[in-house]
Amino acid sequence: MSSLNTGGIEVKGITSLEGPLLVIEGVGQVMYDEIVEITGQDGVKRLGNVLEADEKFAVVEVFSGTGGLSAEGTTVRFTGQPLRVPVSREMLGRVFNSFAEPIDNYPLPIAQKFMDINGQIINPASRVYPEDYLQTGVSVLDVMNTLIMGQKLPVFSGAGLPHDQLAAQIVRQAQIGQIAGSKQASQSEFSIVFAAMGVKHDVAEFFREEFLRSGALNRVAMFLNLADDPTIERLITPRTALTLAEYLAFECNHHVLVVMLDMTNYAEALRQISNKRGEVPARKGYPGYMYSNMASLYERTGRIKTSKGSITQIPILTMPNDDITHPIPDISGYITEGQIVLSRSLFQQDIYPPISVMPSLSRLMKDGIGEGKSRADHPHLSSQLYAAYARVQDVRSLASVIGEDELPELDRQYLKFGKSFENEFLKQRSNENRDMETSLDMAWDLLSILPRTELIRLSEAELDMWYKA
Repeated sequence: MSSLNTGGIEVKGITSLEGPLLVIEGVGQVMYDEIVEITGQDGVKRLGNVLEADEKFAVVEVFSGTGGLSAEGTTVRFTGQPLRVPVSREMLGRVFNSFAEPIDNYPLPIAQKFMDINGQIINPASRVYPEDYLQTGVSVLDVMNTLIMGQKLPVFSGAGLPHDQLAAQIVRQAQIGQIAGSKQASQSEFSIVFAAMGVKHDVAEFFREEFLRSGALNRVAMFLNLADDPTIERLITPRTALTLAEYLAFECNHHVLVVMLDMTNYAEALRQISNKRGEVPARKGYPGYMYSNMASLYERTGRIKTSKGSITQIPILTMPNDDITHPIPDISGYITEGQIVLSRSLFQQDIYPPISVMPSLSRLMKDGIGEGKSRADHPHLSSQLYAAYARVQDVRSLASVIGEDELPELDRQYLKFGKSFENEFLKQRSNENRDMETSLDMAWDLLSILPRTELIRLSEAELDMWYKA
């Protein structure tokens, strides 16, 4: 039987219980994704949300599991509200769980407001085209795959590759970009939201210690979902993180960088819950709605006309078996504006960060670099680096057939360039922070290994100014 109370509908007893799912009949009209309070015979309250509902029954996912619940002794109250979390500027410098509850032994920050974690996808008519860059301090990213404020740029990695290190380095070093050689741009309104899903305890502790030791935690809000936490919380974590990012960006006018890992764990949680609901699977057993579900996260990124702030997103995912055609990277690539691909072969050569240059791409960088933004020579310089490194791959293939000694002098120069590119420009220490001007100057040093006549993507004026014969 059910009765109406101040919070909504209350039902005593449930129809069936299977894993983390409750099936409740006779609830009338309830909302999809509505928050539910479940009370067992022991009096302990736990939360859940509505996964499926119609006029006859509702399916509820219990966040903390169904251990100790029974069909007859359980009371379910439908609150009539979606999950809302507190948000405020005071959440920067703090560590939270999936529900924005502190897990750093400090008091709960004073909430400025409560916001629905599902947010709203930004209306295309309200968007402002991204045209300013963020500096990561990583040369190959800043020069060749520049991150633009308001962009979503995923990192495609593999099991065992140092994506955790790269994520920590970006969080520590990221800052608003400025014209190379000019005074540092103001960082007072730059914040970072970091969300980790399904990570091991030692990985979570690594990030916490890295940010605390470096002082980066002062501008970072961390949301941690551990591997032994309930599966449903992995779906909540990025939404909670993005909700805070939206508040900081669009109501406090901050430029916010959101780093999320591992999106593969998120997709696996989506698949597990879909299987428990008995849904017909699509590719690789993932639900058919995985594209729209992940898009609902990625598309909460950008700039809008009514705010000076922005949300930039770096989702990090591990490709199963290093397969870039797997549904998770495949879907992410369609929704986002480029990708950064980590290479296992470079990693095995002790090159960090092991970023594979040729398949990596930032689709928005062309409008965020150049004169008045980074440096006038930046666009042509980046293009020339790509062209020269592509030639290196061809020469290496030829050398593997005929031997390096049989190569003409020009090809041997390209081999020298390729080796220097990987060991001096691409490779850098995990605590090495290079500004834009340093990275651009390093690129010119590398290109000066090649004859001036080979640098056809650079103008004569640029060569006169920067080429070092």
